[in-house]
Amino acid sequence: MTTAANGTAGAAVRVRFLGDFELTVNGTPVQRWRAGKARGLFQYLVVHRGQMLTRDRLYASLWPGADAAAGSSLKVAAHALRRVLDAHPDRPGDSGIQLVYRDFGYVLHITGLWSDLDRFQELVHTGLRAAAAGDAPLARTRLRAALGLYGGEFLRGESADWVVEQREYLRALALRALGVLRADAEAREDFVELIEVCRRTLEIDRHHEETYRALMAAHGRRGELACVRRWYELCARRMRDELAVAPGQETQRLLATLIPAAARPAAPAAAFASVAGAPPATVRALRPPARRATAPARSADLRTTVPARPVRRARPDSRAAAALARAADQASA
Repeated sequence: MTTAANGTAGAAVRVRFLGDFELTVNGTPVQRWRAGKARGLFQYLVVHRGQMLTRDRLYASLWPGADAAAGSSLKVAAHALRRVLDAHPDRPGDSGIQLVYRDFGYVLHITGLWSDLDRFQELVHTGLRAAAAGDAPLARTRLRAALGLYGGEFLRGESADWVVEQREYLRALALRALGVLRADAEAREDFVELIEVCRRTLEIDRHHEETYRALMAAHGRRGELACVRRWYELCARRMRDELAVAPGQETQRLLATLIPAAARPAAPAAAFASVAGAPPATVRALRPPARRATAPARSADLRTTVPARPVRRARPDSRAAAALARAADQASA
């Protein structure tokens, strides 16, 4: 038989949680469930298998708001589950599945289970420990294998609170694994793997700003400045339209470092930034100084502009000179 620990093929029961849910028992997919909540009950019990789950806890997770003392939904779902999976508490079938009622609750036992959920978590934790110990090749191998199992979010399409909680935890694990692989690809200058790791990261979290910075830096080292600009603009647009925030200062500084011209504010933006009233000092400083030689004279009384008249030089009077000359001649005679 197979266990989740060794990941060997040939398990009697195989369960896939990542992406679309899939249950296979002895090679046969289980597609029909006799009760609406039978499948949800099985999913919850598998994730918490081996634990005794009280009726109150099961109702709170699967039938929130329902009265556990008066309701019969759990009994109906448990009965349907036993019939679908041949999970009799005393006589388990070939699947090795037992659903046992004990101490006001249920416990699920499965012999020979393979679960992508268990295997994914095991590989990620092993890879992270190897990375912390400095064993990069082992970390790379384990984390790549883990991400190969991550075919989508946990129980895609389900919206129960317990599903969302588990989904976010596994999503964080996947992002952590991708972060280690991204740093490893950057250290080895493996541009192809770096791009693939960043692509996977943005599939999981399209607002992962650190990934946009990694892409910008990688293209910047290759001199692909147009790509740098496009990745920044995509990041800024998604952050603005979907989160109503701007890229962080670290992202903006990186853009300014890779494309210095991008850090310069546009002149029209500075001109129109002032409110009504006196223009700001930056605008006043840009105005040319007045030319005193051509400045118009102003009337003190009327406060109106009066054009300045040019000063005319007096011309010598020729008639007055002739009269003086005649007077001088007469005096001498």
